[in-house]
Amino acid sequence: MLVSLLLAAPWLVLGRPAAAADLLNVRLDGLEIPIRLDQLAIWSREPRRSRFLASRGFGAAGADVAVWLELLEPDSRADLLRLLRAPLLRDRSFGRQLLDSWAGGQMLAELGDLLTTPEGQPTTALLQQTLQDLLRQQREVTALSLLQALPLPSLSLQLDGLLTMAQQWRRQIDRQRQALRQLEQLALPRRQIQPLAFQERTPPAPQHLSLSVPHRQEPLPLELWPAPRTVESGSAANATAEAAAEATAEAARQPWLLVLPGLGSNADQFGWLASALAWRGWSVVVLQHPGSDGQALKSALDGQRPPPGAETLAVRLRDVAAVLDAQRQGRLPVRGQGVVLVGHSLGAMTALLASGVEPSAGLDARCRRAIDRLPISNPSRLLQCQLTSTGLPAALPRPADLRGLMLFNGFGSLLWPDGALQTLPVPTLMVGGSLDLVTPPLEEQLQLFLPAAQSRSRLVLVDGGSHFSPVRMAEREEVVFRLGRELVGADPVLVQGLLLGLSTDFLLTLQQPLLLPSQVRQQQGVTAYVLDQAAARQWRDGLMP
Repeated sequence: MLVSLLLAAPWLVLGRPAAAADLLNVRLDGLEIPIRLDQLAIWSREPRRSRFLASRGFGAAGADVAVWLELLEPDSRADLLRLLRAPLLRDRSFGRQLLDSWAGGQMLAELGDLLTTPEGQPTTALLQQTLQDLLRQQREVTALSLLQALPLPSLSLQLDGLLTMAQQWRRQIDRQRQALRQLEQLALPRRQIQPLAFQERTPPAPQHLSLSVPHRQEPLPLELWPAPRTVESGSAANATAEAAAEATAEAARQPWLLVLPGLGSNADQFGWLASALAWRGWSVVVLQHPGSDGQALKSALDGQRPPPGAETLAVRLRDVAAVLDAQRQGRLPVRGQGVVLVGHSLGAMTALLASGVEPSAGLDARCRRAIDRLPISNPSRLLQCQLTSTGLPAALPRPADLRGLMLFNGFGSLLWPDGALQTLPVPTLMVGGSLDLVTPPLEEQLQLFLPAAQSRSRLVLVDGGSHFSPVRMAEREEVVFRLGRELVGADPVLVQGLLLGLSTDFLLTLQQPLLLPSQVRQQQGVTAYVLDQAAARQWRDGLMP
């Protein structure tokens, strides 16, 4: 971060508007503390020095504000320091697109309610204009530089509300840690699992297909990983012609899989799963959604278009319907009896809607309650509530040949507040991670899973798994976002090895129901809790106060 340079930049001193804010009235627990913004800037750069000077009674710049800030709890003071230093927006072009988006408007509205005029009026419109002006001058805007540039002589900050927002993630992590401790107390059998090889030999490259669809100007890109004509069980040289024919026939009896990536993801990021499952007898098609894939996200970061969001859900559903129709009509060269929908994140929500699961009525009212305060600890709710403005698409008719669903880091608690699986007649594997702060497992996966009507459905929580664990980035691939360790969690390759074993057992369970009972599954140092309906309900009941 270039925080120190930004705070000392000449425009902050010489180029600020004549009426730029000089005084911040901080309101906390009924108290009002006047703070000069120039002193706050000095404290944010050198909090220890300011604290030392304040303790010695020196009246140096920054020392006066340090006296007041020492009254805060250490954690709250640290949160405030991070808020002042952290960039609100990093890139000019992307920042301007974000400000004009629905999600950006929600964030500004929340901030405008916390940062007000002295008379208590929200500053939302003023924030919007000031941020736009700043982004024309620099690539990065911090909270403090924004405060100093607002064209008002003084501002009022509801500090307790701002700190509460900053602490939501920490509380969410603590809650998920407590949930893990509760899981450890369940009487589940423990199994040490040997990892499966991702493939027995070097896999072939996928077949890249283009499917013409009526709702898009350009063909829909697909990756096809066909099941081999013979499924290896030892040395291929020792296999008899009869055994090979039987293996081929068995592969044809298996369902084929349609994989739906999440928002901003590409098809090749799920090639690790597609290729490994294809080698085990399931033909796999990975669908890439132009307009909400990695290229669309990069275009947003380059300032060429607004960031993709919930408005892409309707066209994603049309994509799924087109691929299913093409396979039934023989226009898609993939074998299999029935289909299993596999989705990650927004792809998982798409899979549920494509399975005929209609959202519950009353989304508008639920969203008014859910985003009364910005849902920092569950950002997926912001995406769900965007559907109230873009329009919630109707679920597709349930495919007659649907065999099952595999949902990784799915969400939809506001769409299906009473659970999403009770009307599904097919088994569902729903996977979450203990470090997922995008779709937190207690509010999203657990809530969607219960009540689950299908006895073969399973809920899985991966200890150390994050929202991004199922995504594998190619070495040559440009990394759009560099994530901190707290968001990455356990080594994604090790988690993916465990997910491969779970996926394989679940797919076999479609024909052999006893292969995936409730258990604590351990593989290469990664632990996953596999729960049936009864165990999931016991876990939920143990979490209730």
